[in-house]
Amino acid sequence: MAVADDLDRATDSQWDWVAEQTRTYLDSGGTVGHESNGVHTLILATTGRRTGVPRRTCLIYGTSGDDFVVVASKGGADDDPAWFKNLLAEPSVGVQAGTRRCTALARAATPAEREHLWPMMAAVFPLYDEYARKTDRVIPVVLLTPQDRPFPRRASRDGLNSER
Repeated sequence: MAVADDLDRATDSQWDWVAEQTRTYLDSGGTVGHESNGVHTLILATTGRRTGVPRRTCLIYGTSGDDFVVVASKGGADDDPAWFKNLLAEPSVGVQAGTRRCTALARAATPAEREHLWPMMAAVFPLYDEYARKTDRVIPVVLLTPQDRPFPRRASRDGLNSER
């Protein structure tokens, strides 16, 4: 189960440029590498599905409500990226977005959610549409829900809002 603290001890991406970007981001406390030309990136730590070892990568993200939104594009490859396979096996992940760190629960967007999230993410990073044309797979959109936010209000029996 990956948590926020795994961001510091996780194994880097096999892609050298991603690993370097990730280390620079973390070494700066999230002040370097978070934003470039209006595109924001986060660091995601997952648990290796076969090894149990924490792994980390840097991903472009958007937001939907309190959730971070990432795309499992792998540049339009025909198979899903390892980080996506890892979070399917264990949805607890560590996230750093800028200077904010949290443990989050990850899940693939439902088809209805994906319908509005995909255009949003393609607007953030237009190459996603090109990647989608390169493959027959439906590229997953993933929601990362922080677990450190306050509980939402809910109606109590007397009809007044109360905290959980």
